[in-house]
Amino acid sequence: MLFDSWMQRLQNEPAVTITVHSTQGSVPRETGTWMLVFAQGEWGTVGGGHLEFEAMADARALLSQAKTSHGMEPVEKRFVLGPSLGQCCGGVVVLRLTRVTAHDVPGLQLEHRRSLQPLALFGGGHVGKALVGVLSTLPFSVRWIDSRDEIFPHDMPAHIESEHSNPVQAAVSDLAPNSLVLIMSFSHAEDLDVVMACLLRQRNKADLPYVGLIGSATKWASFRSRLRERGFSDAECDHVTSPIGVQGIRGKEPEVIAIAVAAQLLQIKK
Repeated sequence: MLFDSWMQRLQNEPAVTITVHSTQGSVPRETGTWMLVFAQGEWGTVGGGHLEFEAMADARALLSQAKTSHGMEPVEKRFVLGPSLGQCCGGVVVLRLTRVTAHDVPGLQLEHRRSLQPLALFGGGHVGKALVGVLSTLPFSVRWIDSRDEIFPHDMPAHIESEHSNPVQAAVSDLAPNSLVLIMSFSHAEDLDVVMACLLRQRNKADLPYVGLIGSATKWASFRSRLRERGFSDAECDHVTSPIGVQGIRGKEPEVIAIAVAAQLLQIKK
């Protein structure tokens, strides 16, 4: 079930958030990670294993108590991840359990959006479609852009916003700050236009931490030469990653490329 569906459920049914409040040593999830627990069903994870099993049991006990209580305060519980929990991480986790209702939906939605890295994907071809499928399961908020408005599928995955932009590079100016950018349009001319728009924005705002261009080393050498002719310095050109994807994955199938690129994006994600 998608996050928005859980928020709709919360409009009619209370739940408990379990948040990693603090940690010491080796632990499965970082501070700030949270999950949502209903009387039946849950969204997210704070690390799995016996830790999560006990935390969910505590959360459901709070929900049962809330039926006869009013204004219940958050509860903090400390877990030592040792033999007693059957987890050998060796660290300490303090979880905060908070009862939430429909009143808390806007705040939870905002917290969820803050956890997603903005990403702009230019191009709706085979690799673009494969990438969207992978990215929809990862912590990215994807803006999918193409100059052809008929290119997008009707059943859009979660966290994906499709946009027709003609000229396609016009969309660069209003990308969210700190967006990661992937460029893989249907034509080299469009690719070059988007790269130039990104480098101009980077020159003025320095708020696009990653600009990736699909293609071979030969393609990038040609693009780099054209960019130099248009006044971009070597340092500015060095901001572009091309070819894209983690090294060592040699397959050329769209799905293989998508996984290699997604892995590289996760290395960069803040």
